[in-house]
Amino acid sequence: MKWRAPALVALVVLAGCSGVQMDAETTPSTTPDTTTTATNGESRQSSAARTVADRENPWGESTLTVAVENIGAPSRDFTQELRRALDYWESHSEQYAGYPIDYELAPNAESPDLVVRFVEQVESCPRIENAAGCAPYVTEPGHVDRPMHVDVDASFSSNSTVLVLKHELGHTLGLNHSAAPQSIMNHSAALATRQRVDADERALPWSDAEFTVYLAPTPDRDRSAVRRQVANALEYYGRGADGTVPSNLTFEFTRDRSTADVVVRFPDDLPCRSTASCGRVRGVDPDRDGEMEEYERLVISIGDVDTEAVGWHVGYWFGYGMGLDDSELPPPLRDDDRRKSDWWT
Repeated sequence: MKWRAPALVALVVLAGCSGVQMDAETTPSTTPDTTTTATNGESRQSSAARTVADRENPWGESTLTVAVENIGAPSRDFTQELRRALDYWESHSEQYAGYPIDYELAPNAESPDLVVRFVEQVESCPRIENAAGCAPYVTEPGHVDRPMHVDVDASFSSNSTVLVLKHELGHTLGLNHSAAPQSIMNHSAALATRQRVDADERALPWSDAEFTVYLAPTPDRDRSAVRRQVANALEYYGRGADGTVPSNLTFEFTRDRSTADVVVRFPDDLPCRSTASCGRVRGVDPDRDGEMEEYERLVISIGDVDTEAVGWHVGYWFGYGMGLDDSELPPPLRDDDRRKSDWWT
């Protein structure tokens, strides 16, 4: 029986920095009521639509010219995403920032007020790790030194890019991470990357071809014999497994379970309905399509089977961990009659 663990989705930080020094608003909140923002910009927890009193426009102009630099994804056009974010603040700045604002989007403007830069990695807020964006926090005229720069990670999906842009532009209007609307200004968000190839469609669905293997205690079994079974199965894959996987895979046993890529265990009760074995993969789903794009760990659970068959079960489930379905497995692993043979030779 095949079963999968939930994919992991990492929270990323949306950053705002104070004035041109960019040294404030850099510590994420650790309060338990942190909102996680969905990629469509809707908050997962309700937030009252707060308004602010009228205040002076620190820019000194009602219309800001916005230029664009795209050094992170030159083949991608972000005009539509940026226009959506600008349109949002044109409609909502008076409600949330306290003054109206209009934008003129002129990607190649020579003397812009703002330059939005789409970058491979956001480095302009150096005290923030995994920042999705960074912008100056503009609350008074002394903070404005034209052109001001807004940096946005270029790897996200269209909707997530719009959310990051709205957030960072909010900082340029004087909104901090506690400001309304929290669906936009919260300091962290669950963001999706652009569509990626799913793990089971990749020749190597792992970050690299070097695997560490943890062999759990083997009660009531000859551990040396079990280790040989596991090693023989994995070495078979290291030779390419009859052309079903890349031939550059390497394996090394480790005593540290927490860092192992592959865990082989022998529980009293299997975590599945099978009486023989089962496998579980854990990985990440950065594009949030419900399918993992990269595996990070494979856990093989083996039940009450003869020691001579351990290698076959490890081989079967490692094939699964390489994204192979039953019809794509190496020939010896499609036939369970060979479980106790030296099928790896």
